[in-house]
Amino acid sequence: MKSVRILLQYLRPYKWLAVQNMAYNILSAFFALFTFTLIVPFLQILFNRVADAAHPGAFTFSMRYLNDWANWFFSSSIEKYGEMRTLLVVLIIFAVASFAKNLLVFLANNCMASLRAFTVRDVRKKIYDKILRLPLSYFSEARKGDIMTRVSNDVQEIEISVMSSLSMLFRDPFTVIIFVVYLVITSPQLTIFAMVLLPLSGWAIARISRTLKSASFKGQQALGRLLSIVEETLTGLRIIKGFNAEEKMSGQFRTANEKYARIFRRVIRKAYLAHPVSEFLATLVLLIVLYYGGMLALKGAGNLSPDRLIAFVVVFSQIIQPAKAISTAWFNIQRGMASIDRVNQVIYASETITEKPDAIRISEFRESIEFRNVWFAYDHEPVLRDVSLTIKKGQTVAVVGRSGGGKSTLVDLIPRFIDPDRGAVLVDGIDVRDLNIKDLRSLMGIVNQQAILFNDTFHNNIAFAINGEADIPSVVRAATIANAHDFISESPEGYQYTVGEGGNRLSGGQRQRISIARAIIANPPILILDEATSALDTESERLVQDAMLKLMQNRTSVVIAHRLSTVQDADVIVVVEEGRIAECGTHEELIKNPDSIYRKLYEMQSF
Repeated sequence: MKSVRILLQYLRPYKWLAVQNMAYNILSAFFALFTFTLIVPFLQILFNRVADAAHPGAFTFSMRYLNDWANWFFSSSIEKYGEMRTLLVVLIIFAVASFAKNLLVFLANNCMASLRAFTVRDVRKKIYDKILRLPLSYFSEARKGDIMTRVSNDVQEIEISVMSSLSMLFRDPFTVIIFVVYLVITSPQLTIFAMVLLPLSGWAIARISRTLKSASFKGQQALGRLLSIVEETLTGLRIIKGFNAEEKMSGQFRTANEKYARIFRRVIRKAYLAHPVSEFLATLVLLIVLYYGGMLALKGAGNLSPDRLIAFVVVFSQIIQPAKAISTAWFNIQRGMASIDRVNQVIYASETITEKPDAIRISEFRESIEFRNVWFAYDHEPVLRDVSLTIKKGQTVAVVGRSGGGKSTLVDLIPRFIDPDRGAVLVDGIDVRDLNIKDLRSLMGIVNQQAILFNDTFHNNIAFAINGEADIPSVVRAATIANAHDFISESPEGYQYTVGEGGNRLSGGQRQRISIARAIIANPPILILDEATSALDTESERLVQDAMLKLMQNRTSVVIAHRLSTVQDADVIVVVEEGRIAECGTHEELIKNPDSIYRKLYEMQSF
């Protein structure tokens, strides 16, 4: 029921469409009932059973009056125009009622089309916006393939299974209620007998659907695992081929594919079972009602004449289809609820990085960045231990140390990608947790070890940091400073050349220089450079290093580096060892100490 309530929350903005849909459905159900009840006068005229009837008098809204009026209308019509013309009048009335019914059905479906499209759009937008707000630590635990499955397949499953079933749930219950009221008026005894039989078929359908939700949930999980393997294969194809691991990856995919196929077969088999079971039970119920009603009609019990029995059976047969549709809709909704649960796991995931309602707005960096007794742990394992450090405006601070020592974690605290467990990070004396997040991050430009580019043009990748349109001269100037203008100009379409997915049409050095140009055009007062040259060849490193030096001029820079030769000119070098700041000083100060960790690392790299 919780999933249903959440689904109704998505529908709330479009409740007026739902109200219109239900109104049209109710009217169409009345017109449908009217067309089916015309079988009675048709049969009476056909078998010459229309008796003379007097005018019923002044109008009163009751079934008795309507029945008397219909008897008077047809008897007087036969007397005046004859049976053939009256039969034609019945057929014309039937055609008009049928047209009105189908017009109302179209209007109802038109409202439902908008309701379905906009609700699914909102669900997809909500999950995407949530992905943008979730902390980076969430994605270190979640598989990309599984996240993509939730955005695509699970949302699509909600549209197919749940949203398509809403049209039945908004339409068919009204049809059933209106038709049942008519049946009760026609023959209460036969209606009660029929209504006792219908729940039996519903119980059989419910038994099948009960296990479907859990099976569908497992199926979506299996599909997420399958897509994760595909995503990892595409990302690591060079490594797979280089280590002759094709068979190993094929085995992993084969196992995951087989598991998904088995679960999918089980889900589809249960879905296919619903239709024949409900079809057989509906036929069985109809035959029993026919037999019992025939007995009542032959005995003349309850004023049930043969022509009224036929009308009763026709209307009752029309109840079976919407009743079946309601059970099918419930069946589909149970399957879709598994997808709603998976989508909700993302939408309602905890947002550890949140902004205070009264967050302080800032527009410039004035004094310093300070780490004050900072502790941070992943899964209760300390990564940073009581770190205290002050970075003054205009300084270039290099953070060095062994892999896994906590360098990247230390730097991720500045733009609030993560928050400390204890202690505080302050910008100009204000805790970053008290600052407006957008304002804080607008002060910073970030260049990572792995250059992240989008499948777009050179121009748009460089201008990515600018809100709105960036003029071409600004983009060219940033590319020139980053030593990227020459190779961009030599590309087939210049700045409008598409770099490919992840920049795969470029070399590592070219990708990194585009990343630096992106940081240059943003013109941030604080730079964070995370091992920006560690994966490059000597020539590319020289060009990137030159671009970085231009970028760092007159800015506060925090540089993570493995190659110590690139940070010798830093104002302060911070050595991080096992989550603590082990040493701090200039290159000359640290190199003089024969026992310093920095000197050992430097000598190892020099050797």
